[in-house]
Amino acid sequence: MTNSPGIPVVPCCPENGGGDLMPLLLAVVVLLAGHLVLRAFKNRKGNAEMKNFKNLAIVAAVVVAAGLVFALKHNQVKPSEPAAATVAETAPASVPLPRLVDLGADKCIPCKQMAPILDDLKTAYAGQLQVDFIDVWKNPDAGGQYGVRVIPTQIFYDAGGQELFRHEGFFAKEDILAKWKELGVDLMPQAAP
Repeated sequence: MTNSPGIPVVPCCPENGGGDLMPLLLAVVVLLAGHLVLRAFKNRKGNAEMKNFKNLAIVAAVVVAAGLVFALKHNQVKPSEPAAATVAETAPASVPLPRLVDLGADKCIPCKQMAPILDDLKTAYAGQLQVDFIDVWKNPDAGGQYGVRVIPTQIFYDAGGQELFRHEGFFAKEDILAKWKELGVDLMPQAAP
């Protein structure tokens, strides 16, 4: 699959590496542990060591519950509305600009292919377009914050911070400019010095 002649789309790495399954796995473990504890209670009724077993079962249930709560808190997805606040923080207050955010990593092959394109866009369309790169390997929270599944991901925002379009994989400069035009943003390249 390609987006541009000869340049393959290589989804580098899914966000969270399957971490969303952790709460489900812990819930299954809790249910299985509960089943085993109930079964053991039925088998040991009237046994002298029952009191120790009950205490052990209570401690185990508390540990598993704490692990489940931790996993659920850890895997919560942050709201994917950082664009409005970030635009206001990074762009001059008087002139909000359309924004292109590229989420990737400096060691990911398609992300490396995107780097010169982003630099060129940043220079050629200075004052008309804000271009930001966020390394999700160095800043893992950003992946969840922006709802990234695969890197590189490019997100197009209007001047008000609303998401207009999202693309996963390598995206050629010509395709990026064509998408901005399709979205109603006419960009004029700066004259070379």
